[in-house]
Amino acid sequence: MANKRIDQPTGTETVGHEWDGIEELNTPLPRWWLWTLYATILWGIGYVIAYPALPMITKGTEGLLGWSSRGQLAEEMTAADLAKVSVGERIAAVDVTKLSANPELMQLARAGGAAAFKVNCVQCHGSGAAGNQELGYPNLNDDDWLWGGTMEDIEYSIRHGIRQASAEERQGAMPAFEGMFASAQLTALVSHVRSLSGMDKANAAGAVIFQENCAVCHGAGGEGNRDLGAPRLNDAIWLRGKSAEAIRAQILNPKMGAMPAWGERLDPVTVKMLTAYVHSLGGGENFAEAPVQQPAAEVDEQP
Repeated sequence: MANKRIDQPTGTETVGHEWDGIEELNTPLPRWWLWTLYATILWGIGYVIAYPALPMITKGTEGLLGWSSRGQLAEEMTAADLAKVSVGERIAAVDVTKLSANPELMQLARAGGAAAFKVNCVQCHGSGAAGNQELGYPNLNDDDWLWGGTMEDIEYSIRHGIRQASAEERQGAMPAFEGMFASAQLTALVSHVRSLSGMDKANAAGAVIFQENCAVCHGAGGEGNRDLGAPRLNDAIWLRGKSAEAIRAQILNPKMGAMPAWGERLDPVTVKMLTAYVHSLGGGENFAEAPVQQPAAEVDEQP
């Protein structure tokens, strides 16, 4: 205290400390800064009184307002659950073929279906629903449907599954032709199958073999048969590959895919939402009738 003095150039009192000839001025804080400090102190006291703030032995103080972040979360979760119930009830009350008549409800169904798809379907069909050709999981973005692409067809496939132990599931199997054809006959048949989509020249011998063994399921022109799940052969979309080697392997020892009966695992509303989402991916067909199937020129194979 005895070392305090008034600094002549600034007219400010020093704090009395000196080090190596350097002294510290006792410059007062700005008045606005002090008032801000006092306001934050008062706000802090009010917060401690109004909201949970002080930890106690078994729990914290609850505050005069009775608010808590956990309570707010519980209210928001309850509101979200009620909203889900409301949307679910609305979707449940509408036939799947009539969903498109209500654009708002259809959009909600698609959003719910997208979430359900990520949980239940991406393991086989992929996150983008492009499928897996090596394993025989169909691409859901294209225009080919083994069992039909209307909302009603898709819902039935999802609900009852493909090749499952159920009386209502989709069934269809291709026989193994191992040992049925001579090497030349098999080559001719493969050539004819590839010619149906313009990938190879016409093969008369292969056409005869096809008509005798394959047309009953795949159709005379390779248009497929949705009642049996027999894929189209006259377009550029191939479930297990378009190469001669892939086609040959499928003829000799066909690989048949399977899908669970989701109606036994998911509630009807979720199945309906999945149907709306899958139908919206790009290859969904009209409710009234499926498009006329015409042979397509060869293009790059879709995944």
